[in-house]
Amino acid sequence: MSHTVMTTTTTTVRSSGDGVLNLGYSRTIPGLLKIGQLLSLLIVLLCIRLSNGWPSWAAFQFFEVVVLWFLVAFLIFFLMHLFRLQTKMPCINWPLTEFFHYSVGSVLIFIASIVAAVKCEGVSSLVVASVFGFIATFLMVVNLWTSYSVTCGPTAGASV
Repeated sequence: MSHTVMTTTTTTVRSSGDGVLNLGYSRTIPGLLKIGQLLSLLIVLLCIRLSNGWPSWAAFQFFEVVVLWFLVAFLIFFLMHLFRLQTKMPCINWPLTEFFHYSVGSVLIFIASIVAAVKCEGVSSLVVASVFGFIATFLMVVNLWTSYSVTCGPTAGASV
């Protein structure tokens, strides 16, 4: 008659990065891209709101609504990564959600920036807003490309 005894040991290692706040994310490339997008969209919003006269009211209302929507959305994504909230809600595919949001955001902000550049009629604050809209679009496309290559690209250990 043989008896088998199994013992299991659990070791908990606590590192300095296990806190609530993940400040290391803000120093990564995706974190820096999100900070750059937030700052450029904030500059766009401030330039639009502080402009004295809008040559085309409908065009700049569209630009303002699109920028405000994606500013809030990207702020939420940044705070989720900063506070590690995506690990607490595993039922949502966060990389796919961000990929979809960046895809739609880059197209809409690019269109809104083109419309703003055409309709600004030499108002300097609106010219600056459209330029920063193009900068935000570029940063979103870079973030989209890096997230696509990370989430959908070939795996590192795959052999052909």
